[in-house]
Amino acid sequence: MKTIRVVAAILIDRGRVYATQRGYGEYRDGWEFPGGKIEKNETGEEALKREIVEELRVPIEITSYFDTIEYDYPAFHLSMDCYLAKIASGSPVLVEHEAARWLSKEELEEVNWLPADRTILARLKEVL
Repeated sequence: MKTIRVVAAILIDRGRVYATQRGYGEYRDGWEFPGGKIEKNETGEEALKREIVEELRVPIEITSYFDTIEYDYPAFHLSMDCYLAKIASGSPVLVEHEAARWLSKEELEEVNWLPADRTILARLKEVL
């Protein structure tokens, strides 16, 4: 099975986490932590900063590594490095996503998370 390596930003502000709804592809309409693929010769942190600028048009500050999700989708294995981060300046602009929400701990289950992203919600509630 093919492995796809990606990074994701768990953007936190005032006890809420930023969730985005996919606007494309096989998993369109599912909710996820924003991020994307790691390019050749990039570190995870470099890839994440680049991806968030591309997807949301804002710079971020990565505060710490959070977890790596290993998840088997039907057609591929996903290896996703997740980092806690915050928006350095500005407000997100949705370039590739259909919608976005800032979710409190109590609201985390209100959106239809993609299966891999869902696996860290319980642990995420501990840091919010």
